[in-house]
Amino acid sequence: MHIVYVSDGKAGHRSQALGLYQAMCRQSAAEVTFEEISVEQLSVFSVLLALLKRNTGVVAKPPDYLFGVGSHTQLRVLLLGKIYPNAETVIMMKPNFPLTWFNCAVIPEHDGVEASAHVISTKGALNPIVDEQRHQKNRVLIALGGSSKRHQWNADKVLTAIKEIVRLNPQAEMILTTSRRTPKEFLATLKAQNFVSHIRIFPVEQTPQGWIFEQMQQAEAVWVTEDSVSMVYEALTAGCRVGVILIDRLKQDRITQSIDALLQQQTVSASSDLNQLPSIHNFQEADRVAQKLCTRSLSFGN
Repeated sequence: MHIVYVSDGKAGHRSQALGLYQAMCRQSAAEVTFEEISVEQLSVFSVLLALLKRNTGVVAKPPDYLFGVGSHTQLRVLLLGKIYPNAETVIMMKPNFPLTWFNCAVIPEHDGVEASAHVISTKGALNPIVDEQRHQKNRVLIALGGSSKRHQWNADKVLTAIKEIVRLNPQAEMILTTSRRTPKEFLATLKAQNFVSHIRIFPVEQTPQGWIFEQMQQAEAVWVTEDSVSMVYEALTAGCRVGVILIDRLKQDRITQSIDALLQQQTVSASSDLNQLPSIHNFQEADRVAQKLCTRSLSFGN
């Protein structure tokens, strides 16, 4: 089985494609190969010419699946699907084109598209994480984000939340990390607090690639500021109990509503007490999607 991934170069999009590819490796009895081709290698003009020849000259071998994530990949996936008609076209987003033009669209449920013959609805975006069953009891990771187009960083709220997490969980080993969006002055303020002696701090600039995913494999619980939606789903996929640190919202939209839904469903909690966090969920969205694709089933309900 050969997968061709049309890449726009964005790390978050590539993470989704890799997550599905790796899940298909786990689900398929056959060998699964993966080929990444950038949109720069597939100009629309060159792909149109290739359509006449039925060969791009870029793809190493005829694909069984064509993956795309991102608006710039959609048309290229569709055109490649014409060149390789035996390939299943899989777009991992709500597309700008009619859904029926793709064999399958993998769409987070917060986008409001119902599951159907052409749609697999998922809880959050896919990612390459699996639960490796290495979680250590009373080990806690606190992951901080920052301001975004829908959230405003509130230093007082975050500081109070961290203080409460420390106070209510005196038995826990605490590890905290930041993101590139975390205000630099906040870290200085945090380090000046009396309770900081209970926390080991690892600024994002000092952590190697993959560090946070390894921490999720070791942590029993992860607290994440609500602006970091993808990290909430990554922690759930890693098999952690998840707490959400609430900050100020600039607007309500489908993303903030997805966090509200997780809170209402008690998949995550706004509590600062580890004992009050929801139990671990069997959160394996990439494997669920891969199983549907590998069995060539187009009945994409839950």
